Amino acid sequence: QELVQSRTFALAQLFSQSAQSASFSYPFNTMAPVKFDDIPKVATGILDDDYVVSGYVLKTKQKTAFHGTSFSSQVDIFADPKCATPAKVTFAMPKPFGCEHFTVNKLEMDKAGKFKLEAAKGDVLNGLKVEVKSDLKDLNKVMVCKTYNPVPELQAKHDFLAMNPKEFTSEVTYAAGKVTVGAKCSNAILSGGIPDFGLRLLNGPFFCSLMATKGVSTFDAAASFNVNPCVKVAAKCSATQKGFSSGTAGLVCKGLYKAKVCSDGSASIAGKHAIAKGLVLQGGMKYSSKGPTFGLQLSIE
Repeated sequence: QELVQSRTFALAQLFSQSAQSASFSYPFNTMAPVKFDDIPKVATGILDDDYVVSGYVLKTKQKTAFHGTSFSSQVDIFADPKCATPAKVTFAMPKPFGCEHFTVNKLEMDKAGKFKLEAAKGDVLNGLKVEVKSDLKDLNKVMVCKTYNPVPELQAKHDFLAMNPKEFTSEVTYAAGKVTVGAKCSNAILSGGIPDFGLRLLNGPFFCSLMATKGVSTFDAAASFNVNPCVKVAAKCSATQKGFSSGTAGLVCKGLYKAKVCSDGSASIAGKHAIAKGLVLQGGMKYSSKGPTFGLQLSIE
């Protein structure tokens, strides 16, 4: 594990030195790299985000003057027959109790009484950020996450269990102009596993990405196009060595109204409306072989 970690950051350092010492420049602006799992996000966000097609949810968020602390809650109305209003509450503290040496990005308790804590310390070294994640219950589940950004074009991440560093995931993404490439691996690589690979291209109104995962046995392609300032269209599909497995196509209008169809025969529509400042209503409907479902979400901020 130490060998993999050292090689991950050595590779990042090599990219950093290459980028800093390169004698040429790209004829276009270089984009900041995204996390590996976010490589297809430009297209998949159109197809997956903000589809409230089942359940009834009330969300609130309030920022306070106490060192920037904010409070959020989510109530899933009628989601549990034993409790009509199961809730999840979350605190975020950029300067916990006035301390500026670290931040608490999340302190959360869900309806089952389970906790999540995420704390971070930025600029530990040049371009290095360290995060710690815990359920405040089991030390064996404490996760340490290192993010290294030596130059704007490069990002390397290494996550591992504090009590068992051999359980880890590592990734590197690099942006060169309009293109971003990435690779991700887990501790399975120590026993001969193959990393996951990703590639994306963002050129004006056009975006496309290709992901090769699960030992390069599963392929996910996604694409989107900005038809005009109001309308964006997107599509994605997945395939394995056995052939096509699933696909989705959809569009979004003005960033508010969405529709999509899936290869499983389902279709969904969704919309968002700002009733007033700080009061947003979202809703949607999905029709599938199981029949129609409906959803509503009210957000107060």
